[in-house]
Amino acid sequence: MGRDSITKNLAKPPMIIDAHQHFWQLDLPFQYDWLHTPQHKAICRSYLPADLKTHLQKCGIDKSVFVQTQHDVAENRWVLKLAEQNDFIAGVVGWVDLTSDKCEEQLAEFVDHPKFVGIRHVVQDEPNDDFIVQPEVIRGLKVLEKRSVPYDLLFYTKHLKHAVTLGKQLPDLPMVIDHLSKPKIKDQITTGWAEDLKAAAKFPNIYCKLSGMVTEADWKNWKPADLMPYVETALEAFGPNRCMYGSDWPVCELAATYEQVYETLTGLISSLSHPEREMVLGGTAQKFYGLDV
Repeated sequence: MGRDSITKNLAKPPMIIDAHQHFWQLDLPFQYDWLHTPQHKAICRSYLPADLKTHLQKCGIDKSVFVQTQHDVAENRWVLKLAEQNDFIAGVVGWVDLTSDKCEEQLAEFVDHPKFVGIRHVVQDEPNDDFIVQPEVIRGLKVLEKRSVPYDLLFYTKHLKHAVTLGKQLPDLPMVIDHLSKPKIKDQITTGWAEDLKAAAKFPNIYCKLSGMVTEADWKNWKPADLMPYVETALEAFGPNRCMYGSDWPVCELAATYEQVYETLTGLISSLSHPEREMVLGGTAQKFYGLDV
């Protein structure tokens, strides 16, 4: 289904989509080293579709988009099989090696799968803060641009300045900033982050996920009001047509239940018009990822 037809379908009864969730299975041969740390002990277990489905049903959410956790194409294959077995998984954001000469070859294996909808790399963990703007990475991103494959930007605030460079060099690549680029919500700092986010928003092909906020806040004492300045800044910069809801489950469970995350976000956007809320809660994700739902 093309993007134009997707947009036309938004006039139909809306579909609520969680645009950012994960699965992991600890007995698979993947690198889950980060889970085996004291601070992540609470989520150091396997999380699979049956676990998520319960939460989606409680919240009245129709579909979800899986987002990669591994720098390994084997995870793409594993999750695409899960998506084939579970209708509620509308899309899979996977991984290919953007720095490799085989990037396009790797992408070719997955790009025609109806539920393969994007690529992500864990840029936040790269030792080189300028990783995403290296020539070999830009070359890989141009492969995605050529194939119209969206890209998720997993940044810390220190990386957010690079969004402008990417916007200039890749004007036809749909990109989305995951977790608002992880602002310092616990310390209630917006300086620098807000300016860089607004600069990124000037590029119409760059979007923003209203996700991952509770784990950037005080895990034990956060309240919805702590998140409000960040949501308001993102909505002002990008508009509801380029903002989308994501739970970041099960990572969110470090600080909140799935239900608390969803209820908080819906409360924070309650002042938007009904059509605007529909976009944030599903329409934007459907359009951005070209979801065939």
